[in-house]
Amino acid sequence: MPWNENYEPVIGLEVHAQLLTKSKAFCSCSTKFGNDPNSNVCPVCLGMPGVLPVLNKNHVEFIMKMGLATNCTIAPKSIFARKNYFYPDLPKGYQISQYEEPICMNGWLDVELKDGTTRRIGITRIHMEEDAGKSIHDQDIDTLVDVNRCGVPLIEIVSEPDMHTPQEAYQYLSMIRQIVTYLGICDGNMEEGSLRCDANVSVRKKGETKLGTKQEVKNLNSFRFVEKALEYEITRQIEALENGETIVQQTLLWDSDKGICVPMRSKEEAHDYRYFPDPDLVPVLVKQTWIDDIKAKLPELPIVRRNRYMNEFKLPKYDANILTGERELADYFDGIISNLKTKNEETYKIASNWTMVDILRVINDQHIAVSDFPITPKNLSDMINLIIDGTISGKIAKDVFEEMLKTKESPKAIVEKKGLVQVSDESAIEKVIDEILASNQGQVEQYKSGKQQVFSFFVGQTMKAMKGKANPKIVNEVLTRKLRN
Repeated sequence: MPWNENYEPVIGLEVHAQLLTKSKAFCSCSTKFGNDPNSNVCPVCLGMPGVLPVLNKNHVEFIMKMGLATNCTIAPKSIFARKNYFYPDLPKGYQISQYEEPICMNGWLDVELKDGTTRRIGITRIHMEEDAGKSIHDQDIDTLVDVNRCGVPLIEIVSEPDMHTPQEAYQYLSMIRQIVTYLGICDGNMEEGSLRCDANVSVRKKGETKLGTKQEVKNLNSFRFVEKALEYEITRQIEALENGETIVQQTLLWDSDKGICVPMRSKEEAHDYRYFPDPDLVPVLVKQTWIDDIKAKLPELPIVRRNRYMNEFKLPKYDANILTGERELADYFDGIISNLKTKNEETYKIASNWTMVDILRVINDQHIAVSDFPITPKNLSDMINLIIDGTISGKIAKDVFEEMLKTKESPKAIVEKKGLVQVSDESAIEKVIDEILASNQGQVEQYKSGKQQVFSFFVGQTMKAMKGKANPKIVNEVLTRKLRN
């Protein structure tokens, strides 16, 4: 740890997730990102006099999905409140949110840390709210306002102060992102603001139960920045206490260029939001049948899928973690598995290796999504089937894979067109090996004198002579038998 170990940090995170609904929270305006400034607007999201908001049903269903995925209790009744404050990008002068009666409460997540241990992080609440607009600061033009984002549906996920290191916060936030993307309710893009995080952090002497004076750190738009900002702020607070200084509650902004937290406002300057129930919106009533219906439609969550890969497919934990990191990749892998002719630990591991090494290499090199990968799961599994039944070797499969990337043809068509069928005729392989051994008597004597590494020389020569088409297993068997004579 980079700080004095006599102190214990206490961390809680507030995560905002922008939902992937087609329309806004309380009107029919589009939520599409990148449209012309101030084009996705109407009298409702601008707060014109006399207009009435109408709740988007998908907003409720999406937050219920998140609540169920994080073990929350879904309230049968919740209400909206007005959060009052003035800012140029908030034309209504208030933000619709939930305050005293949120829809999801008292949840938790078991977060696995890098050392293999697990920590349970409590979730105080998850509530619905709408987004504000965006202020664009330009020195030449002054401040501009784009209100396209006003009314875009959000959920806020508020954790308990159960984290004690920046690494725990990093892992928890990663898990939140993984869940919202698996559920299909948010794209999880922190850089574009779809997922935003504020951190509350304080320190106290180890053994104490009373919380220290918290600092709220904002402007954390990447996982790495969350970790670095917390490390900085924890160290700063401990040094201040060790020097006899008093920690004053304030809001801080993370300056990623300087690597420091900069004060934004003190407690005395903080907003009094003057919450009160929104008179234009009726309470949200949720029946148990609706909850049961949402629960039945939940996808297989990442931790469940990871455990299935380890238990059913006997994959190493490392493989299972990578394969389930993104839902699209896990879906692709499951597509490969479903089309394998032979299903056992060996074939599952072969499929895992192709997915983690070759497929991810192409995706990362070309900066594409899994959905844009040109080889279908069916074609990839057909290629693996050809390896397993001995039609092609692993080496030939690499060439077939590259051809599939270019042409999107089936592996069988490529193998037939290019004459890449593996030679498994033992007599044909034996004839080539006899010629190689006869031409390399010096190496034969070296092998028989104990230089076992020469064996790979003969394998290489055989594969070269047969243009990589010889069945490696038969090559090894024939060479072993010949060299022992």
